[in-house]
Amino acid sequence: MRIFDPHIHMSSRTTDDYAAMHAAGVRALVEPAFWLGQPRTSVGSFTDYFDALVGWEPFRASQFGIAHHCTIALNPKEANDPRCFPVLELLPRYLEKDGVVAVGEIGYDSMTAEEDKAFAAQLALAIDHDLPALVHTPHRDKAAGTERSIAVVRESGIAPERVVLDHLNEVTVRMVKESGCWLGFSIYPDTKMDEDRMVAILREYGPERVLVNSAADWGKSDPLKTRKTGDAMLAAGFTEDDVDRVLWRNPVEFYGQSGRLSLESGSAPAEFAGNSILRGARK
Repeated sequence: MRIFDPHIHMSSRTTDDYAAMHAAGVRALVEPAFWLGQPRTSVGSFTDYFDALVGWEPFRASQFGIAHHCTIALNPKEANDPRCFPVLELLPRYLEKDGVVAVGEIGYDSMTAEEDKAFAAQLALAIDHDLPALVHTPHRDKAAGTERSIAVVRESGIAPERVVLDHLNEVTVRMVKESGCWLGFSIYPDTKMDEDRMVAILREYGPERVLVNSAADWGKSDPLKTRKTGDAMLAAGFTEDDVDRVLWRNPVEFYGQSGRLSLESGSAPAEFAGNSILRGARK
């Protein structure tokens, strides 16, 4: 089983996690820029963080035979902090870098006026830089936030097939599918979605435009949830081709729209030397 995790925060994870992910079949991933759990107090802290996403973390992943990509943005939660809003002026510098395959995470946390401004501005940047967009739907007022997100996407003029709305659930899946955007699902131990609920959604709505991720971060999460979802799909009667579509071909298709996707993981330590390196898309 080959796996591309389209949303996982590896800066919060250990090298043991990288090793376990490789053993489970993960060969590529996308790490979105996100809130670190405490407030950033200056634009310089974002610069250091973005530099790590485009430099250090890809190197760390390559040591375990995993191709690392990232998305860059001012996240919704920090869009409400006036100390952070100037980050928007910094983003164009990073959105031109190799390995940056989308603008994200953008969208809503509390659906404030400040978040409205940051969301619209960053969708415009996605258009200007010819990149897809990764949209974070809010954890509170999920249905209203998702509906509002779809409206903002439409107003922006970006093509819906270049947008994924993430952290969806049973309440929001239909409206996103009907919008023409991609559907993102985060599989967590206790919150968001679990493997069985994901299988039920795939049965009802099919695998088209579906991205399944672990979104593993510094909270209670599991970087192997993509593999566990694939196993649950097989146990429920889905074919190996269905699993490959959801866990590999779909994320390759979505992020491949950036023109920057590289599935060559680079060097790996001796214990992975016998594994073939997966290649695809353009460097």
